[in-house]
Amino acid sequence: MSNHLLYETSPYLLQHAHNPVDWYPWGAEALERAVKEDKPILVSIGYAACHWCHVMERESFEDAVTAKLMNEQFINIKIDREERPDLDHIYMDAVQTMTGSGGWPLNVFLTPAGKPFYGGTYYPPQAYANRPSWKDVLTAVAAAFKEKREEIEKQAEGLTGQLVEANAFGINDTATVSFTQDEADASGSNILKQSDTVWGGFGRAPKFPQTQTIRYLLRYSVLEAARPESLAIKARDQALLSLDKMIEGGIYDQVGGGFARYATDTEWLAPHFEKMLYDNALLVTTLSEAFQVTQDLRYRQCIQETITFIERELLHPQGGFYAALDADSEGEEGKFYVWDKEETDRLLGADAALFAAYYDISETGNWEGKNILRILRSKDTVAAEQGISVQELDAVLERGKARLLEARAARVRPALDDKVLLGWNALMNTAYGKAFEATGDESYKTRAVSNMEFLLEAFARKDGQLLHVWKDGNAKYPAFLDDYAYLIEALLQLYRISADSRWLFKAREIGEKVQRDFVEIATGYFYYTPEGQQDVIFRKKEVYDGATPSGNAVMAKNLLELAVLFDIPGWQLQAERMIAQLSHAIIRYPTSFGGWMLNFYQVHKGLKEIVLSGNYQVPLQALLQQFLPHSVIMATAHADERFPLLSGKEPGDPLWIYLCEHYACQQPVRTTDELFQLINNKKDGAA
Repeated sequence: MSNHLLYETSPYLLQHAHNPVDWYPWGAEALERAVKEDKPILVSIGYAACHWCHVMERESFEDAVTAKLMNEQFINIKIDREERPDLDHIYMDAVQTMTGSGGWPLNVFLTPAGKPFYGGTYYPPQAYANRPSWKDVLTAVAAAFKEKREEIEKQAEGLTGQLVEANAFGINDTATVSFTQDEADASGSNILKQSDTVWGGFGRAPKFPQTQTIRYLLRYSVLEAARPESLAIKARDQALLSLDKMIEGGIYDQVGGGFARYATDTEWLAPHFEKMLYDNALLVTTLSEAFQVTQDLRYRQCIQETITFIERELLHPQGGFYAALDADSEGEEGKFYVWDKEETDRLLGADAALFAAYYDISETGNWEGKNILRILRSKDTVAAEQGISVQELDAVLERGKARLLEARAARVRPALDDKVLLGWNALMNTAYGKAFEATGDESYKTRAVSNMEFLLEAFARKDGQLLHVWKDGNAKYPAFLDDYAYLIEALLQLYRISADSRWLFKAREIGEKVQRDFVEIATGYFYYTPEGQQDVIFRKKEVYDGATPSGNAVMAKNLLELAVLFDIPGWQLQAERMIAQLSHAIIRYPTSFGGWMLNFYQVHKGLKEIVLSGNYQVPLQALLQQFLPHSVIMATAHADERFPLLSGKEPGDPLWIYLCEHYACQQPVRTTDELFQLINNKKDGAA
């Protein structure tokens, strides 16, 4: 038995293609049938790596009795949230407005016109803990639609009106542009109030990486270090503690590298085991900045291990990156990643006891009777207990990880979500650029270039439109704001590390397209969907930073940089207005606006403009390896009148280096050491 999902390309939709439920993909056929038959629509949204999506499928969507009820009473639509994040955003907002919470699987009931009136997340097959069964929900909704139709329609109209009203922020906002030190301090203070000072991270379990927040604390710790009254030391400690505890925890794959999406507990021990491309991209970026700040080799090692995982398990042969790995294998969450002590003893032989002592492996296990590898004690402590050197311990650990990785490769693997998403690939591209900056590893720059060339070819239509998802040689769905914003950011990063102006011109070209197709003139913000898209009930503006940064926040950052690189003052003013209109929320709720905080802080501190003119290759690499937030770097072998920062900058013999702000440059210097003296003098005197 199969349904209308059989010819889709999404791995998530294909997982449901043989359910007895008569699933449709989102599209005209299903929507028109709902109108024709005057039936409510059930939209069920999830993604391929979602554990509870699999659970609900097994319990309900594969059950013939439940499927019969669904097929008789509803038009049933399955959506992959990663293919259609625009629909997911709208209907997630609706369910959160109705219930106060959300998540996946997301199950929402719509009128035939597509307007939501009821919904929730996971429902069990039998009622328990004050949660109704899925069949009870279906029966009650179907009855209400027939018997209380007028009330249902009124409720749907009212809820849609609420969503539209909530989306109208900024239209009458008269916020003035004010970015003060007190506000920057307040943001840092509010973050630290939410910090877990024992296990790192922010807030209670479940714990997410919150990389943008960590990046803000790193910036604050460096740029405010000269102010004894600042929170710089606490900011640094919390940023690094958060990274250290994640690296040591079960959220990090100690055997194969790479991070899971989040931890279910305070200690970062037990993740939901899905591995998403975007989390690993954002963490590589953050770890690269941490390495620049500290030169702590553990961060470099984690960068290398994570990128090794990405290239081993998520790299498409043509140069793109796959979306995710499932949490489950053989029907069990985490089975691929956990260990019995008996198995590790057998595999590791004489090294087993030492390996177990370091990675918290025991007979009873640390999670559901099994062992998730994690680190609770330092190498110095364990080595001293065993009477060996740290170098000897390292050798045992590396041998052991290699043996376990080899043994694990023979297990049944978690399913691969093999679609390639433009925005997530762009985040990974930026991460490669950041990793190259921090480490100087040329292979990272090479990969960033090859991946960008793939993206610009695979996702482009002949009319210049970019598309959102690619698989098996075909791209589809118009790209969303996040896709464009992350791609511009990646292009700017690629220019920064390569000095190849083709990436810069492409970034401007795409920025102009975003201004044409996405901007809301009245506010300066950008809609999530392009102009002319017809299958959403309204065009939403997204500003919250969630698991990935807000497309609007990233676009504000892009506009700030492009404005300087190409002398476009209107884009500078637009970005500052966007940030100013959210400033109160940014300061009060910084962990929900991490990307915006980075922008806010940059506008407050100012953007350093650095130009290398002459024989720049070796000095540029030395410059990139330093932590230089809030800067644009341009490098050229000759003056270039196409760019205001390069205009009139004749090359030195061998090199001139200029430090500028608002195009006003100090006297050029010859070496990067002299440049850092200028930067540090300015920082000490002007911050």
